[in-house]
This record gives sequence, structure tokens and C-alpha cells, in this order.
Amino acid sequence: EKTMQKWIYDLPLLALAWGHLAKAADIEAGKAKATVCVACHGVDGKASAPVYPHLAGQNAAYLLKQMKAFKEGSRTEPLMAPFMAMLTEADMENLAAYYASLK
Repeated sequence: EKTMQKWIYDLPLLALAWGHLAKAADIEAGKAKATVCVACHGVDGKASAPVYPHLAGQNAAYLLKQMKAFKEGSRTEPLMAPFMAMLTEADMENLAAYYASLK
């Protein structure tokens, strides 16, 4: 029961953090930064090769989590490493917002 109470107590904080992410992200900046993603993930986030995932319409929080995992090394993919190394936190938030905005 304590866990449930703590979860309910934390809910406003999570909502506040989620709202901050949504407001802080800049879709246009994400679109500009996505030019390096096009080679594998396709124009408008639709990959042309089956070995690469589509990013269009993906959940922003999920995309951000995966980019952070690539950047910190807890998720590895040799092709992603050089791209993630040059991204800032804001870049990742903007990219996530951009790809989430696509249909």
C-alpha cells in the first residue's frame, strides 16, 4: 500500500516533468538536426531498409530514452555511436519531439 501511495504522490511531479519535456522541445530544431538521421531512418522517419527502425510517430519519451541509452553506452549499436556522441540533451529532446510529431 505504501508503494501505491508513493506512486500517487509522485504523479504530479511526473506530469510536471512530462509537460516540461513537451514544452521545452523544439520540433523545428529537431527537424534540422534530423538531416543526419535520414540516411538510415529515411525521409520523414520512414526507413527504407528493413534493418533500420521507422521513427515517425514513435512515442517521444521512448525515443529520448533510447537515444540516451545509446549515448551513455547501455544500448550499443556501432552505427549509432558517432551520431549520439555529438548530440546534446536538447538535441535529443528536439529529435524525439520531431519524430513523434510525424505521422
